[in-house]
Amino acid sequence: MAKLNPYVNFPGNTEEAFNFYKSVFGGEFVGLMRFKDTPEASRVSAHELDKVMHVALRIGENTLMGTDALESMGHKLKAGDNMALSIDAESKEEAERFFQELSEGGKVSVPLSPQFWGDLFGMLTDKFGIQWMVSFNEPKKD
Repeated sequence: MAKLNPYVNFPGNTEEAFNFYKSVFGGEFVGLMRFKDTPEASRVSAHELDKVMHVALRIGENTLMGTDALESMGHKLKAGDNMALSIDAESKEEAERFFQELSEGGKVSVPLSPQFWGDLFGMLTDKFGIQWMVSFNEPKKD
């Protein structure tokens, strides 16, 4: 079964927010990537390089994820549009089906394609205005 996780965007204070959530819920960060550690680093100003590109906090069987949605990269946040549902598919075919069906009548912002961190990933807003992130991570072969 696919997993559904909330993904929250912040205007530059993701690290503060996630440290707060960790203090409330416990759990551990299972991933923390900064803009300086990505291929996008050249697009980010020097004072934003340490901002959070992606963070994931395990809370029981769930994962809360987030990012600093930087205005310098074209993001403008307002309360209510700063969240998305992130779905982790169990197969490439399932990810492709979810993405295709969810995008019908909606708007694709990032086409489903392989990303530098290794996932098949895409973003869209469905016809009801809900933002979705669809991912599939091919299991590593030994």
